[in-house]
Amino acid sequence: MSPILSMRSLTVHTDSLDGSVPKQILHGVDFDLAPGEILGVIGESGSGKSTVGLAGLGYTRPGMHISGGSIRFRDTDLLGLRPEALRRLRGAEIAYVPQSAAAAFNPNLRIGDQVVEVQRVHRLADAGSARLAAMETYRELGLPQPETIGRRYPHAVSGGQLQRLAAAMAFAAGPKLVVFDEPTTALDVTTQIGVLRAFRDVLRAHRAAALYISHDLAVVAQLADRVMVMDKGSVVEIGPAEELLSSPRHPTTRALLDSAAGQQGSLASTGRVAEVRAPLLQIRRVSATYGSLLALRDVDLELGKGEIVAVVGESGSGKSTLSKVAAGLVRPLTGDIMLHGRRLAETIAGRSRDDLRRIQIVFQSADTALNPRQRVGDILKRPLDFYGIPTAGLPESRIAELLSLVSLPADLALRRSPELSGGQKQRLNLARALAAQPELVICDEVTSALDVVTRGEIVAMLRDLRDRCGTAFLFITHDLATAGSLADRIVVMKDGAIVEVGPSDSIMSQPTEPYTKRLLASVPAARRGWLDEALASMATV
Repeated sequence: MSPILSMRSLTVHTDSLDGSVPKQILHGVDFDLAPGEILGVIGESGSGKSTVGLAGLGYTRPGMHISGGSIRFRDTDLLGLRPEALRRLRGAEIAYVPQSAAAAFNPNLRIGDQVVEVQRVHRLADAGSARLAAMETYRELGLPQPETIGRRYPHAVSGGQLQRLAAAMAFAAGPKLVVFDEPTTALDVTTQIGVLRAFRDVLRAHRAAALYISHDLAVVAQLADRVMVMDKGSVVEIGPAEELLSSPRHPTTRALLDSAAGQQGSLASTGRVAEVRAPLLQIRRVSATYGSLLALRDVDLELGKGEIVAVVGESGSGKSTLSKVAAGLVRPLTGDIMLHGRRLAETIAGRSRDDLRRIQIVFQSADTALNPRQRVGDILKRPLDFYGIPTAGLPESRIAELLSLVSLPADLALRRSPELSGGQKQRLNLARALAAQPELVICDEVTSALDVVTRGEIVAMLRDLRDRCGTAFLFITHDLATAGSLADRIVVMKDGAIVEVGPSDSIMSQPTEPYTKRLLASVPAARRGWLDEALASMATV
């Protein structure tokens, strides 16, 4: 059987700007994809896996170009097609599901109009037939109210539903090849299970081939027939999923497996004993809204000096709203926020500059939090100036110290954020928060978009910062495994309320609440068959 997609000796370089030397991104990538086959493409940040996925569409990111090799879809040379012919192919026969479903939809148009647009543009069906086909795809993807969900706007559905709707848009024209680019990275663990099942079922129903790009070997293990491992732009190992999981040959594959195993290992007893610490932050009977919804319901929480507390829950549990209330970014309806026993103003507008300095927040999206036009050194100098932080010697020396604190080289000070990897950007965000010399840093999903290796490095760094600087951390996450590996105590939230709280060791090894048990059962394991086991377990918990 002829492959549906074939890449031979594919190389990609950055464009040469202002006489700079082009950087090679892909180094002679070779593989074949059979009709109906799912190939998982995994690797750390910067491995080139997303570049391979985009190349399957005959596309590169701005600032890059395909410099050598060939890409064939069926019998068609993608690199030899004119732009108009390539556009006709995309959407109709080759489709793409992005990491950010929100970015794939126009917020001003109804979902259904956008899903059927692909068929209308390619003249594959009239409006009525396209809507009926879309409803059937909604059913295949397990979406609620398939007859009416298309009438909603993107903001009116959950993150997991929107990700499945992005898949519905990709499958609308009946493509033979679908590229999934990290589509479950930012989803909570229980939502991820439902989305993975939906992807698996719809691929089988449509008999479509897929490139499934991910940094998470446990996720890929549930879907892929074969797995291709990438490192620094090269394919280092490729083979059947079961064989690669049981007998990895390359050190990169073994490292990814070890990281996945370490994530599962953190679900067991941690051996840490929570210390009794003097109170730093106290949240007393706080309620708050998110839009028209009651997002927090009489929440009580205390965090000690130098303590790391993780707040865990699914999307919509209220954990991020809690972090924003503590930081003064969302006004509570009722309740008090206390720092060292002193009541803080409800919002940042009423807080003193010193209060702002003491509590810093780091957000999930490092890209949107950093000014792409500013150099790293200027980004770090701003809080030093704003809070009047004294520096022993030149500001450049303090900037170098801050970069060193988060394990970044001093010469990064002259670069801009678009030149950094995802992990480096998140470290820079942490360095900026630490520049204020805070007593508490609130981390809102700061590791959710990072690969497992980088995630482990960030967790180790946060523990080290607590030990070296005495900084307390309120760590917001949907990832119970990461919470267990980092926190002294874990707070579990559901529907705006705290349902369980205790030392990490107790929560991870002996949870009492059914909801916590369900979260634990939802953490992916890097072995075949885990998804079916998790679905069965969730049905009984």
